[in-house]
Formats: sequence, structure tokens, C-alpha cells
Amino acid sequence: MEKMPYTTELDLQVIQPSVGQVITSDWQRGLPVLTGEQVRLRELRASDAPSLFSLLTTQEVARFISPPPSTVEGFERFIAWTLQQRAAGAYVCYAVTLEGCDTAIGIFQVRQLNANFDTAEWGFAIGSSFWGTGVFAESAELVLDFAFDTLGVGRLEARVAVPNGRGKGALHKMGAVQDGLLKKSLRRNGELLDQALYSILNEDWRVSRTAQPASAARVH
Repeated sequence: MEKMPYTTELDLQVIQPSVGQVITSDWQRGLPVLTGEQVRLRELRASDAPSLFSLLTTQEVARFISPPPSTVEGFERFIAWTLQQRAAGAYVCYAVTLEGCDTAIGIFQVRQLNANFDTAEWGFAIGSSFWGTGVFAESAELVLDFAFDTLGVGRLEARVAVPNGRGKGALHKMGAVQDGLLKKSLRRNGELLDQALYSILNEDWRVSRTAQPASAARVH
């Protein structure tokens, strides 16, 4: 999801996030917390804006995605928008935190491409200092399980700029397959870039999971 679904034109009335940990399976009312061995994924909060602004606006992270919000206030508006879209049942966005530290170091997004999440698109951005630490892989597994088991996604797509070798490698690592090439589909810094279209099917993910050792993921 290199083209962010949020833009400043979509700013709506601010919705205050829930206080404390959400203990529910009704994700439209509040996202369940997803916990692995080293990461904890939770709903975004307005207080996450400063850390996300610091980590996700660097050249390393932002070079192949549409421009993220350019101010802390912009991230606050983005977070408010994610809560509204989640309440509407069209989109979810998780903050990535480390176990024992509640600072947001990245995000994972899933948005519906048709009714009932039969087909959806996902995307992610993590601070570059956490690349190569296993944070992405563990977080991605948690999000994929949530997308297929809770949202009921049948086909999960991702678009990645062809020059973005790290992004393509991350998708391959999760079992995504390339379905095609979208020519000149992403405008970045005045240039039109080709994107590769990747997908993961629900049944393929389930087969891959049964072939792996049981994970330590927990949903609260």
C-alpha cells in the first residue's frame, strides 16, 4: 500500500480513541491487541503522532511511498481518520510497538477493496532502525492472521515500487506472489514509477501456517 489511502482532504471530525487496552473481538468498536514474542500491535493513539512523524518521514522510509504527513499535527489528523475508517468497517491500522515499550515504531494498514473485505490491500512502514531485527516478520504474521481469520479476507494484495527491493523481499518472505506489473502507477517526487502487484490468498496462508511451528501470538 505504497499510496496512502489518507490525504489531508479526507480530514474529518476528530474521534477520541478508546482509553486503555481493548478486550473485544468486535474490531469495528476497537482493535484487539495482537501480541507476539517481541512485538505488541495495538490501536493507534493521538499520542503516537510524534514518534511516527520522527520515524516514518525519513528519506530511507518514505522514498518509495506517497508522502506521509509532514507535521506532527498531520499525523494526529491521520490517526483520527484511521479511527473513523475502522469504525465504518472499511479499514484498520495497527501501531507497532515493542514488548515492554509502548512507543509506536511503525504501522500496518489493511483496507477493503470490495464489500466485506473479500479482497483487501495491506501496507506497512517501520522505522529504519528496526529493519533486520525480526520486527517486520513477526508483526506481518500477526496482521496476516488477523486479516484472514478476523476480517475474513480472501485475497490480500500489495503494491510495491519496482525499485523497492527491500519491500519486494519482505513480501516474498511472507509468501506473497507477484501477479503482474502496474506501469507508471505511483507518482513519487514528480516521477511515475512502475509497481509490482503481489497477493496472498487465504487458503495459501493457512497451508503455510500449518506447515510452520505454532506461533506465540496472542490476541487480547
